[in-house]
Amino acid sequence: MDDGYRNTNQVSDDYRYQDGSYEAPNDGYYRGGEEPAQEEDAQSDVTEGHDEDDEVYEGEYQGIPHPDDIKEKQKKRGPAMDDDYRDRADLMAERMEDEEQLAHQYENIIEECGHGRFQWTLFFVLGLALMADGVEVFVVGFVLPSAEKDMCLSSSNKGMLDQYLKPLHTLRSPHQDSLDQEGLIVYLGMMVGAVLLGGLADKLGRKQCLIISLAINAAFAFLSSFVQGYGFFLFCRLISGLGIGGTLPIVFAYFSEFLSREKRGEHLSWLCMFWMIGGIYASAMAWSIIPHYGWGFSMGTKYHFHSWRVFVLVCALPCIASLVALKFMPESPRFLLEIGKHDEAWMILKQVHDTNMRAKGEPERVFTVSYIKTPKQVDEFIEIQSSTGTWYQRWLVRITTTLKQVWDNVLYCLTAQYRMNTLMLAVVWFTMALSYYGLIVWFPDMIRYFQDEAYESRVKIFDEEEVSHFTFNFTLENQIHRNGEYRHDKFIGMKFKEVRFEDSLFEDCYFEDVRSSETFFENCTIISTEFYNTDLYEHKFINCRLINTTFMNEKEGCHIDFEEDNDFLIYLVSFLGSLSVLPGNIISALLMDKVGRIKMIGGSMLISAVCCFFLFFGNSESAMIGWQCLFCGASIAAWNALDVITVELYPTDKRATAFGILNGLCKFGAILGNSIFSSFVGITKVVPILLASSALVGGGLLALRLPETREQVLM
Repeated sequence: MDDGYRNTNQVSDDYRYQDGSYEAPNDGYYRGGEEPAQEEDAQSDVTEGHDEDDEVYEGEYQGIPHPDDIKEKQKKRGPAMDDDYRDRADLMAERMEDEEQLAHQYENIIEECGHGRFQWTLFFVLGLALMADGVEVFVVGFVLPSAEKDMCLSSSNKGMLDQYLKPLHTLRSPHQDSLDQEGLIVYLGMMVGAVLLGGLADKLGRKQCLIISLAINAAFAFLSSFVQGYGFFLFCRLISGLGIGGTLPIVFAYFSEFLSREKRGEHLSWLCMFWMIGGIYASAMAWSIIPHYGWGFSMGTKYHFHSWRVFVLVCALPCIASLVALKFMPESPRFLLEIGKHDEAWMILKQVHDTNMRAKGEPERVFTVSYIKTPKQVDEFIEIQSSTGTWYQRWLVRITTTLKQVWDNVLYCLTAQYRMNTLMLAVVWFTMALSYYGLIVWFPDMIRYFQDEAYESRVKIFDEEEVSHFTFNFTLENQIHRNGEYRHDKFIGMKFKEVRFEDSLFEDCYFEDVRSSETFFENCTIISTEFYNTDLYEHKFINCRLINTTFMNEKEGCHIDFEEDNDFLIYLVSFLGSLSVLPGNIISALLMDKVGRIKMIGGSMLISAVCCFFLFFGNSESAMIGWQCLFCGASIAAWNALDVITVELYPTDKRATAFGILNGLCKFGAILGNSIFSSFVGITKVVPILLASSALVGGGLLALRLPETREQVLM
């Protein structure tokens, strides 16, 4: 630093670079373990009183330096101009210098604290929160078939959703349409939650905002398992997604601030494994709970609590467990230093040090840090007296002020210093999400398509059959009856599954205790026929003539056949897809600090693009499952490296905000991917494969232009 600047801000004299390395000050700012001979003196300074009048400072026994000592040091550095008379640019320049000094000092402090029991405890607590995020993505898809039946979702109800979401669907079943719509609602909530809660985490604190995020998710996930209306169920999942959307940016920002430079890439990558564990947990629970119809209860004919609702409750357990455990964890000391709370940060760092030293069997090791640099505070806070205005006016001012600060942080990520990195990261996040989430939806849809194609190939067609005085008391499945005539027939205690009657005549027939699934009567004439205790409702008769026909005691509610309404293969596909990323997780964690973030992202995305071309050979269910596992395993390394580099590229007071913006853009890419890729199911494989591979190649090549951060301290 030049001399002119050093004369204006003499604090910088305490820190200087020598031979390319950073030298800590010798005036009490930081004393690491380089000089063992001074350890006893440092211990003495921390534990002994030094007030001449024998007054005991209460923080002295905790090692917190006395305010008088700090003031004395500041006087020795020379008088400083009152901040009220200084230009804001000067204050910001001083703050940036302070942040640079703090970054190097904090790195040395974290190294002195070591990596041990405290970090591993926090690892599992935050891992549960990340696991809850992984579970949230799978819950909707697993419960949707049962929820639709349980809530009597008719075609008209499903159509109401199109007014709001209008995804691009063609030649698809109503079930697939509804599945994508509900998935879009969850992603929409997660997109908003990532931006909003990520921004708030830089203003209110990592721990506080993570607790808010998990509490919202747990509350509305719990509520969604009890609601009976489909619209309210979707609303609960939307708000639940908003809550869990904030966990990802907060978790990575939070954990990274307790890790040293040498450990950061590896252990953030290990943390990513909990997302995989969440997918495995959701798949296993769905497989073991949802098919068990008897695991619920009913209250009359209006309220049903079937096993899929039990599954929703079980999926909220990781979130609740993390929420409880988080109460016992401290706030990020790096965040506290950024907002000027020195003593609180010092106490937390001492707790980290002492916890790790006790676990290593070295409880006598003393935390030698006496004072930590805190950046110049230049934020404009608004203090509101309790006598000013009403309570809601005071809260409104606080909320608007906080949101303005969040917005300022968002704009800061687009300033000249960070604009290029932000734009390149945005493109990489978006292309990765578009291809990954698009294919993740496309794989099971293609598997369903192959299943439906095989099922339709076995359909039995009956033309111009005439049946009279016959009793049907068995199941009719996968049949089409055209131009038939049924006179004086009885349909008793039976089930129609995927049966269609076209241009047929029913005369003097009797239907009793009949259940149906995907069964319709089209252009039929029904004369003098009685329907008693059936679920053949009005919407199942399309352009039919009903003459002297009565419907009595119709079945109420919707009856679920779990053996038919739950495709076990879909559970298996999700389970294998989640499990397939395990090798990629392990490899990325072990090589993250050796290979580097940039090569990891670029290499993983390019390999994933190559895997996409093998999808041209996926012409069966087993082939699609195999290629899905290969693609997921190859792409996970890019996701892990993206999480790490996003944390490292931004300063502490903007870290969660930037991560939230990019993760929100990721969810927007997921929404587009879900809509676009699913629209080509049953039409062509060329467009999804070429779109995914092109996006991956473009994003991977652009990622190679990002700056490498593995040797960088957290600013």
